[in-house]
Amino acid sequence: MQTKVVNKLGEEVGKVTLNDKVFGAAYNEALIHQVIVAYLANGRQGTKSTLTRSEVRGGGRKPWRQKGTGNARQGSIRAPQWIKGGVVFAPKPRDFSKKVNKQMKQGAFVSALSQQAKDKNIIVIDELTMEKPSTKEFKQILANIKADKRILVVTEENNENVYLSARNMDKVAVTPASLACTYDVAVADKIVMTKSALKNIEEANK
Repeated sequence: MQTKVVNKLGEEVGKVTLNDKVFGAAYNEALIHQVIVAYLANGRQGTKSTLTRSEVRGGGRKPWRQKGTGNARQGSIRAPQWIKGGVVFAPKPRDFSKKVNKQMKQGAFVSALSQQAKDKNIIVIDELTMEKPSTKEFKQILANIKADKRILVVTEENNENVYLSARNMDKVAVTPASLACTYDVAVADKIVMTKSALKNIEEANK
């Protein structure tokens, strides 16, 4: 599979052949779903914690006698129906992480990339260098290469100027090639990657 290479003005400056092992794999929706679910689960902190009635301080004395007061019978002012009482089935810290082996991660990543390539959603740019952070300039670059909606920008390595330029832009994510993941690829409408980033991804997943 071949795709054109453009510059920052949107002009075609060449072509590049995509590696079939990385951009020509079969689409495996079930595997992609499994890896994305694990990715999102692993991002959960799992630190929420509240107190049950046995953990709330106080409430050891029966608030009033069982019969004769006209009030509903109560055993403790720390029961769940009371203000400042305990929580029923209180959430406690837990580990939400899921294990996914390396081959599954790689397979899902390659599958997602291949589908994006098949849908012609991958734009290869010869280079993406900026002298200083500029959101205005970066927006113009994206407009020139016809990248819109939800965009994933993949650079060869950490590019601070590009990251700072895109930081305030809605639905634009910037990541180095080494940190690109299945979730980022799957949710993007357009993927903009430099030639060097493309080479890094192909070498890492061949």
